[in-house]
Amino acid sequence: MQHSGGIDVSSRLCDNSAMTDRDTITQLCEQLATALLAKRLTLASAESCTGGLIAKTCTDLAGSSQWFEAAIVSYSNASKQRLLGVSADLIAAHGAVSEAVVVAMLQGLFACTDADLGIAVSGIAGPGGGSVEKPVGTVWLSYGLRNQQVQSELLGLDGTRAEIREKTLEIAIKALIKIVND
Repeated sequence: MQHSGGIDVSSRLCDNSAMTDRDTITQLCEQLATALLAKRLTLASAESCTGGLIAKTCTDLAGSSQWFEAAIVSYSNASKQRLLGVSADLIAAHGAVSEAVVVAMLQGLFACTDADLGIAVSGIAGPGGGSVEKPVGTVWLSYGLRNQQVQSELLGLDGTRAEIREKTLEIAIKALIKIVND
């Protein structure tokens, strides 16, 4: 599917199979760092429901300044508009937790950073805020390399707020590793 701005987007629904623990997350992040360094790539994140958790996890690793460039935590709709250039009309039409908005967040991230690889995330971590159409645990990710095809994933996660955020983190890091290694 072709998205505005010339970015191709492929989308899939991801299951709830991520099982996170800190050691697993650290190991995955180390794999990501190794892959990014080997290919001389840099990473940036645009985060809403994870509140900077992807960036925090990456920068917990010593030497991350060699491969992690920037993070924008755009929790409110106003910050998505102001910091990432997401249009108010797009948010009104699709909601902040939508494929269209995470793709726009990623486009905005690439516009304001020099990162080679980017990831954007928006979701409903709960315990409130969900609806019939978008229940708690609904999370959209968009990620990819600059000027290449962007992938999007719709996650349907269960658990507490912390568990949903941790599962999202694990899935995000795995997705980034796959992009870099492909």
